[in-house]
Amino acid sequence: MSRVREERSQTTLRPDVTAALGDVLVVVPTYNERDNITPLVERVHRAVPAAHVLVVDDGSPDGTGEIADGLAERDDRVGVLHRAGKQGLGAAYLAGFDWGLRHGYDVLVEMDADGSHHPEELPSLLQALDGADLVLGSRWVDEGSVANWSLARTVLSRAGNAYARRMLRLPLRDVTGGYRAYRAATLRRIELAGVQSQGYCFQIDLALRVVRAGMRAVEVPITFTERTSGTSKMSRAVVVEALRRVTVWGLRTRFARNLPAGKYYPDSGRR
Repeated sequence: MSRVREERSQTTLRPDVTAALGDVLVVVPTYNERDNITPLVERVHRAVPAAHVLVVDDGSPDGTGEIADGLAERDDRVGVLHRAGKQGLGAAYLAGFDWGLRHGYDVLVEMDADGSHHPEELPSLLQALDGADLVLGSRWVDEGSVANWSLARTVLSRAGNAYARRMLRLPLRDVTGGYRAYRAATLRRIELAGVQSQGYCFQIDLALRVVRAGMRAVEVPITFTERTSGTSKMSRAVVVEALRRVTVWGLRTRFARNLPAGKYYPDSGRR
């Protein structure tokens, strides 16, 4: 690990930033992550002891939900939201966001359950939220990186991000990444009820809504590590959905007449 990444992983939140941020909820969708969920929650609490974790489990047949229930019984900083069957990443995050907003959290974080997002880098994301509406953990800015990826996977991610950035005119390098911190006020402003996208496209959708609502999105470097346990949720359908929706959104924006800046939402058509 480079010196920069070591320093990033050891970042601690200043007391004044912690107080300003308020209550933090880390939303972790799960499906068959029994080997990963306990160490992940422990790492989150070592990194940010005051953070709460909400496990959103889609009826995992491997017993992930039951393991999460056990964690919640032993630690009041852990909650579990059970859903009936696998309904998709985007829907899981929306359910978690809704739960967090209803329970009065001030900051909501997206984090994968498979260890690809390092909880030790969470303080860096939260620190950057001081003065921003959305912070994206980015693989493709200076000092960002990926580990255990094939050349093909790297090229696909870089090309997909470049395409989305160009089509949607987004000033962001990594709009498909899923390690993020939102202010609750940000999520309330971007009309989550209109979001229909899933997978990588869900991440693009929300970043686009934030930017077009005139809010400030910033990127901080992270190291993304490919999972070492369990099965990847990556599929051809996820990639095709992202390509299709980004193309439609980009063309719709370019050919729409009298489109007010900052007032367009991808799926709802609201202006």
